[in-house]
Amino acid sequence: MLKNLRHEIYLVFGSLFFAISSIPAKLAMESGLSAFRLTQIRTMGAFLVLFLYVYLKNKNSLRINRKELPIFIAFGLFGFAAVNLFYFLAIQRLNVGVALIIEFTAPIWIVLWMRFIQKKIVSKLMWWGLVTGLTGLVLIAQVWRGLTLDGLGVTFALLDAFALALYFLVGEKLVGVKSSEATMAWGFGVSSAFFAIIQPWWTFPFEELGRVVELTGRLAGISIPTYYLILWIIVLGTAVPYFLVLNGLRGLSAATSSSIGMLEPVFGGIFAWIFLYEKLNFIQSVGAVVVLIGIYLANRARISV
Repeated sequence: MLKNLRHEIYLVFGSLFFAISSIPAKLAMESGLSAFRLTQIRTMGAFLVLFLYVYLKNKNSLRINRKELPIFIAFGLFGFAAVNLFYFLAIQRLNVGVALIIEFTAPIWIVLWMRFIQKKIVSKLMWWGLVTGLTGLVLIAQVWRGLTLDGLGVTFALLDAFALALYFLVGEKLVGVKSSEATMAWGFGVSSAFFAIIQPWWTFPFEELGRVVELTGRLAGISIPTYYLILWIIVLGTAVPYFLVLNGLRGLSAATSSSIGMLEPVFGGIFAWIFLYEKLNFIQSVGAVVVLIGIYLANRARISV
């Protein structure tokens, strides 16, 4: 019992750190750093931290054979490069809470994939989850008033949800291949290599890291260098929460883990409201709750397959 509680606490704090990192990420982009460059430096920084940790712990776990290489490349490109990039692009145009809620509709798309692509039989719970989740999205967007959310921001958030779904699907195949830490190190490594190819490091605008950022919202009046925000994102927004989540997943069922994971969009919305004064109106708030219920039902349906 106490062991399960410890793992649950790991996951709760992992969600907490992931969520609060949205604030420095949004502030860093408002200072002039692009979503592409922010993703590049985040994945590289996290790769260096995780690689060093895994190498010192068990360097042999980093070895892979040629047959495993394609799936690790797909995992790194979709699970890390795409998930991080589309999320940063989304929060540039949407409230943090809305972007996270749309991103976490991934379980709904996973169950649809299982039903129509893999031809698996799924429970009625899946359809309830799908209808509930989409109803919530309609309420958040308030489509009867025209599209009240930024269209491009919603597109990026949906692409992020699809990328997150691929992350889960590919990640499940890698569970029995490598340790979680080695898998994460490889994922961040592939993502780092991808961005280094399309955006060589010698073209990185390092001068922007020293730029002083005027914080907004509740933190208005405070000025800090951009590199403080980047260090937060790499250490407390990536390495620490991934470590917490990985340790939490080891001792819990998939149902419990997925349920606790839904705390991230909740925490994200709360932090954005506290620090950035971002808020939803009453109908959008109801929609957010409805989406979370739909995600929970879809998760349950996925686990029961």
